[in-house]
Amino acid sequence: MALPIKDRTEAGRALGEALKSYRGREDVVVLGLPRGGVPVACEVAESLGAEVDLMVVRKLGTPGHSELAMGAIASGGVRVLNQNVILSLHIQDKVIDEVASREMRELERRERAYRGNRARPDLERKCVILVDDGVATGATMRAAISALRRQKPARIVVAIPLAPVDTVEVLRSEADEVVCPETPEPFWAIGQWYVEFPQLSDDEVRERLAKTWAITDERQRTSRKSR
Repeated sequence: MALPIKDRTEAGRALGEALKSYRGREDVVVLGLPRGGVPVACEVAESLGAEVDLMVVRKLGTPGHSELAMGAIASGGVRVLNQNVILSLHIQDKVIDEVASREMRELERRERAYRGNRARPDLERKCVILVDDGVATGATMRAAISALRRQKPARIVVAIPLAPVDTVEVLRSEADEVVCPETPEPFWAIGQWYVEFPQLSDDEVRERLAKTWAITDERQRTSRKSR
């Protein structure tokens, strides 16, 4: 994968190739982190012939510096905190709880908006590939990993186009495998390494998921008929 990456579609196709050892396995489920991780995850799922779904995670932004993560929350009530940020900025528990409560409302809204009535996949004993369009501090991905562990998958693979070296090392200590083709330095922001990195709307996320769900559902129907 060459930097800068053209867009999220190119990133997903490159990750799909890097994950080709998982291609065609019936136990693989690909989970995208909305919003930006969804189009990447859909490309990965289509490349591997795997099911795609969502892992909704929300960053807990530091008051006054929302881009600086003091932690993250994920579906299932999981909360991961960055104690270094919290201690260095003297952030009180009450403030953390207020931010977490606000982000939980948004997390629940996104679950409803993106999934609709579609049931969540059963992840027990599955090989789950967690996908995002890049990782900076790792707090959001760590929350996703923690939430997944509660569902007892057989294996958790983190697949990201790029991340700082130290973040990759942290993720390797918590996931079973990390696939990250690029670790550019200095690393300031994910978007600096993309040519096209637009903000995605809820409608764009829904449409991209619907397209891939239609492909995978038809593949499963065809597979059942051939048995």
